[in-house]
Amino acid sequence: MRLSFMNKNVKNQMVLTAGMWSYIILLLFRIPLSRVIGDAGIGLFAPAFELFWLISLFTAYSMTKAMSGIIRYRVKREQYKNAGKVFKAAFFINLFVSIVLAAVLVLLARVIADIVFLESLSRMAILVTAPAIIFAALIGIFRGYFNGYGLGVLVAHSQYIEKIAMVVCVLVCGNLFHTYGEKVTLLLKADDYAYAYGALGAMIGVLLSQIITILYLLVIYVIYSGALKRKLGQDNSKRMETQYGLQRLLLNNSIPIALIVILSNAFMMIDQRMFNYCMNKKEMGEARTALWGSYYGKFAVLIGIGAALVCLSVYAMVGKISNAYEKEEYRAMRERIGKAVRKVCIVAFPMAIYLAVLAEPVVKCLYKGMTDEVFVWVQKGAVLIVLYGFSFLFGQLLYKLHMVRELVVTTVISLAVHVAAAYLMIQKAMLGADGVIYSLILFFLMYTALNFLLVCRNLKYRQEWIADVAFPAAAACVSGIVVMLLNKLLYGLVGALITIAIACVVGLFLYVLLLMVLKVIGEAEISRMPFGFFFLMLGRNIGIL
Repeated sequence: MRLSFMNKNVKNQMVLTAGMWSYIILLLFRIPLSRVIGDAGIGLFAPAFELFWLISLFTAYSMTKAMSGIIRYRVKREQYKNAGKVFKAAFFINLFVSIVLAAVLVLLARVIADIVFLESLSRMAILVTAPAIIFAALIGIFRGYFNGYGLGVLVAHSQYIEKIAMVVCVLVCGNLFHTYGEKVTLLLKADDYAYAYGALGAMIGVLLSQIITILYLLVIYVIYSGALKRKLGQDNSKRMETQYGLQRLLLNNSIPIALIVILSNAFMMIDQRMFNYCMNKKEMGEARTALWGSYYGKFAVLIGIGAALVCLSVYAMVGKISNAYEKEEYRAMRERIGKAVRKVCIVAFPMAIYLAVLAEPVVKCLYKGMTDEVFVWVQKGAVLIVLYGFSFLFGQLLYKLHMVRELVVTTVISLAVHVAAAYLMIQKAMLGADGVIYSLILFFLMYTALNFLLVCRNLKYRQEWIADVAFPAAAACVSGIVVMLLNKLLYGLVGALITIAIACVVGLFLYVLLLMVLKVIGEAEISRMPFGFFFLMLGRNIGIL
């Protein structure tokens, strides 16, 4: 019985956190892709994929969120005909927007590649982005429809199917087209064409993943269409809403979300353009694409996965805080915010410190090609894991507690600070990738600080700095010193993989022990940890529990 309950709980968590796990998969596939199409191939793939990602944030994320909420409201009141009209209204908006943007990409692909990104050979991959965003828009419509009807499990399945299909298709197509590109290179005697065709193949893989996903959703739609049509006979709609009114409602609900997610994710495109300009000015144009590919496919992946794991650790807690707020249980809400902040500190601090001190063996273990620059970047940018974790927590709190206008303002201010800092450090001071990292730290630092201040002011929250922040930071630093010493001792003797394993196990053991000594975690938290029974037994035996 207990095992059955645990399995059900795991399944529920996998459904609830499907978006986060999908994002992690999205990052992970860049590791093998960099081996398939090379760093320069990743550098040419990045513009096309970032365009696809940003446009999808509107059509397949923001519109989906708005649509599902509007449909859910009507379904709960058995207004099934109006819910169907919402589907049609969203279908028209998403299809219209995606077709217009696809046409712009086709017509201006050369301009976007040459002027916006300063990467002329990314044009072919950008052209493939056009049909991909149309299919992504259709995916967003069906996901919003299913979510509105309470079929979130099917939506979660579609997210996993999409990302798994993307991994397979991107790697296969990237390899095939890179091989063909090598033949073109021999014919034209220009090395870059192999990488350009590799990027083209990778983007075709993204397109195929969207086609596979929409086919799955169409099959599910057909299967459930009979049951959904039967609900129309139970319709309680007192008045029929107009398409114009519903389209206006959808746009009013989706545009603020779109502004937040697009502006908070636009930095990668901005940074690539400034980085390429910097490299051209430094007469390093030949190495430019591969260097950015190394940043995008290696540094960004390691930092992104670490940050995503921190976000996963507090994802469910945000929902509980929101529930307490809706019930006007403000004392419980503030207590839960404190627990969430402590959870971010407990998870993010050691992850950032261990990644910084183990940067060289981690990078050498996962990647080939240019790695010397990467582990230096990781050491400088590991703090982004902590900042991103706090950014996610406070940003989600403002969004869940209906402070969307405030969140839009903080996002705009943070991006403006980032752009100004990037301009000064990359284009003026010519710091290259280091400038990108420093300006990114400023972006998330500003975003975290502003959102934290809003949470404190609007929710009357007071942070416990010593127990929740200082003690976890101290424990992480002490254990991080031990990890660093083990790395220096073992790396040259036993290699990267064994060094990482031993250092992390010893470091985490010491870290948990220090948290127990400092009373940061108690028996309840320890019992939910992996191998928690061991730490419970140890703590009781040595008298710290």
